[in-house]
Amino acid sequence: MVLAVVLALVACGRVGPPVAPQLREPQPAAELKAVEGDGLIEVSWVNPTRRLDNSPLRDLTVLHVYRAEDTGSGEPKPALRSRGRIAGYDQIATIRLATPAPAIVEGPRMSFPDRGGLAFGRRYTYVILAEDGHGRVSPPSLRLPVAYIAPPTPPLDLSATAGEGEVQLRWLPPARLVDGSPTGGEITYEVLRAPGPEAALEVVTAAPLGETRFTDRGLINDQAYSYAVRALRAEAGGRARSEATPRVSATPLDTTPPGPPQRLVAVVAGSDVRLAWVPGDTDVARYVVYRADARGTFARIGSTTPPSTTFVDRGVAAGAYRYVVTAQDASSSANESARSNEASATVP
Repeated sequence: MVLAVVLALVACGRVGPPVAPQLREPQPAAELKAVEGDGLIEVSWVNPTRRLDNSPLRDLTVLHVYRAEDTGSGEPKPALRSRGRIAGYDQIATIRLATPAPAIVEGPRMSFPDRGGLAFGRRYTYVILAEDGHGRVSPPSLRLPVAYIAPPTPPLDLSATAGEGEVQLRWLPPARLVDGSPTGGEITYEVLRAPGPEAALEVVTAAPLGETRFTDRGLINDQAYSYAVRALRAEAGGRARSEATPRVSATPLDTTPPGPPQRLVAVVAGSDVRLAWVPGDTDVARYVVYRADARGTFARIGSTTPPSTTFVDRGVAAGAYRYVVTAQDASSSANESARSNEASATVP
């Protein structure tokens, strides 16, 4: 019997030491951040993907959001876990990953809008607990203290001016804070853009702007873009964000004409004048032909499309004539090049 037990143990492989139950707990949530708005503090964090023993965490199920409130003097209240809760904190949300709303999940990062009875001038401290499918709860996350300050109203008079491959934006600072008081603290701005009036807006400024203007470059000509701007206020350790302005739209335009055709020649054949030229540019949708008499002004008489670089002016009355050709691009503004050299022809 003893020999059988020994053989069974050998056959099953080496048995490792037992893992302490607490080491199977999820690691704490990390990178807590907050953005404040009117009646809201949006708290975000990165969900854990490993356990305390550094093994993969594949069954994260629930996130618990806790909050403490105080006047903002001194250190925030300590965050100590007791029986799966944070002692001295109020649990304000239980977020199940299967149905997270109103929380939003974007990859490993998660955000939750706290709208629960907030008051300007108070400090709110947030702590997150993560729970796996077996009910094991993580240690508390680092505390996130937030000084809740009034955000500004939206910036004023946003305007957009389209250029070639760019849009220039200008606006005025917000008039006041949402509580009616004058603006105070540091005011900066972030610009949002969408590829159309109905598409979702996304922030395009890499960092908040200290100026009330912005040029958005590298855009596609003849495509409509939609813009809005938000104001950010920083004061007393808090950071609040305004609502976005109403959208404005602009469509960048190609304003650069193609190069003119070159080496234009004219050959008379009876009452016809045959024209030929060399392309001056590759961005050409149409060639336009102009004719004038010996001393008159040029008038358009026809056109042709690439790859053709010839044109026949048929049935021309006897006399002396001058010809020029221009190139137009395919943009919505149909930019037209400068004229080619003049070519003369005399019809007998």
